[in-house]
Amino acid sequence: MLSRRRFFQLGGLAASLPLASRWLPAQENTGCATLPPSIANLKPMRDQAQPITVAERQERVEKARRLMRANHIDAIVLIGGSSLKYFANIDWWLSERSFFLIVPAKGEAFFVCPGFEEDRAREQINRGPFAGNPDMRIWQENESPYERAAQGLRDRGIASGRLGIEETVWFVYSDGIAHAAPQATFTSATPVTAGCRAHKTDHEIALLQLANIVTWNAYRAAWEALKPGMTQNDFSRMVSQAHDQLGFQGDAGVQVGPYSALPHGSIEPQKVEEGTILLMDGGCTVEGYHSDISRTFVLGKPTDKMNKVFDIVHRAQSAALAQARPGVEAQSVDAAARKVIEDAGYGPAYKYFGHRLGHGIGMDDHEWYYLVGGDTVKLEPRMSFSDEPGVYIRGEFGVRLEDCMHVTEDGAKMFTPQSPSLEHPFET
Repeated sequence: MLSRRRFFQLGGLAASLPLASRWLPAQENTGCATLPPSIANLKPMRDQAQPITVAERQERVEKARRLMRANHIDAIVLIGGSSLKYFANIDWWLSERSFFLIVPAKGEAFFVCPGFEEDRAREQINRGPFAGNPDMRIWQENESPYERAAQGLRDRGIASGRLGIEETVWFVYSDGIAHAAPQATFTSATPVTAGCRAHKTDHEIALLQLANIVTWNAYRAAWEALKPGMTQNDFSRMVSQAHDQLGFQGDAGVQVGPYSALPHGSIEPQKVEEGTILLMDGGCTVEGYHSDISRTFVLGKPTDKMNKVFDIVHRAQSAALAQARPGVEAQSVDAAARKVIEDAGYGPAYKYFGHRLGHGIGMDDHEWYYLVGGDTVKLEPRMSFSDEPGVYIRGEFGVRLEDCMHVTEDGAKMFTPQSPSLEHPFET
């Protein structure tokens, strides 16, 4: 069992890191009369979140350039999404109007921007490593953004180069560039983007730590306010309110009774009664970094079968944590958890545990790499993953336990304490 002190040392984060240095004690009621006391008494944690700096983003760009050269990629193409935020600190929604950031392995990056969006784009560009006097290739509504992109490539001598396309780039965008720059060849930018983003810095790990602590506290406060007769939407609303009290936007999907056997749940109305099993899954973001936690618990007394299945899943989660360390293949972590579940009679393979063990987590809730059979990537320090085994018995109930972890030099550490039981899911 984790002590409170150990809880906040998870991930090697000592007391010198202010992000994850304080437990949330019970506070006096803040006057939020419409909220249950356990939620109203939560203390904001917003001041613990330290933003990523411009210097950190510049280091990311330089690392990306090193990876481009190592992978024989002349430039990468980014559009609105988490990778654009990661490298440039730009939030941009996607539409039929193309906005690009093209970063070459050598030379100045450039932007392709709709003319009427130039002021908004410059405002955001000035928050990041390309601030100052960026190369902006402006296009008007009767002009082609793809010709602007091709001209930028020609100006850098890479019109016939090898372009890495970030995996979320819409086909219409990459196809447009391909027609405007027909001598260029195209490849995946994932060796560059994943090569940067899959390995977290101390600062990123601290933000992930804080995000998971926030959600853990929000879950606990909502659980303490749970009463018979509530619907799954009532409970989900309390989870969101608890996150709000803590200073962050967050939520959770909640499944009740037999619907907990559906890993991503159901839209059917559900009501909580004594003896009901509940499965909640959700999280929040802190400075763009995600938490992802699942808890399964019972209002009242669980049955012997529920307790037995919970114990199996708990042991599977622990086995995966023990297996996760530098040098092992990602699939071996999934196999360690799956073996516990199969040996307990809930097999074979995906019959009762129908999803992978885990996914990478960072600025996307699901990102590189994946703890699943067939993924031979070897784990390295500073990679972060969910660890979420489950057993789902259709028509009865399901149990999933999910905490996120990060790989250290000699193993892996959870960001949050494992759930000890169905009756007391948040004891530490």
